[in-house]
Amino acid sequence: MQVYNVVKFRVTSGKEANFIDAHRDGKAKWPGLERGFIIQTGEQTFCLIGEWPSQEALVAARPAMIKTLDSFRAFLEDQGEGRGITDAVSGTVVLDL
Repeated sequence: MQVYNVVKFRVTSGKEANFIDAHRDGKAKWPGLERGFIIQTGEQTFCLIGEWPSQEALVAARPAMIKTLDSFRAFLEDQGEGRGITDAVSGTVVLDL
């Protein structure tokens, strides 16, 4: 069953291009990732959406995703309320619209 992960980021003002560039040119082609998107949800807020073949594939890719995160961690702001610099969720598809 398909699995998606969604990660919300708040990027430091003026560092938006750096954040996007950190994902270009194959830097976010993690093992098992079928498709991925970054959407801008506000002036400084973005969400990364990843499509995976299984939860196991997503879990196996975490070290590579963390390595990518480490490359732009300095451009992120704490989101408050105990969420830290990322707000991540994942789950299986329950309805294909």
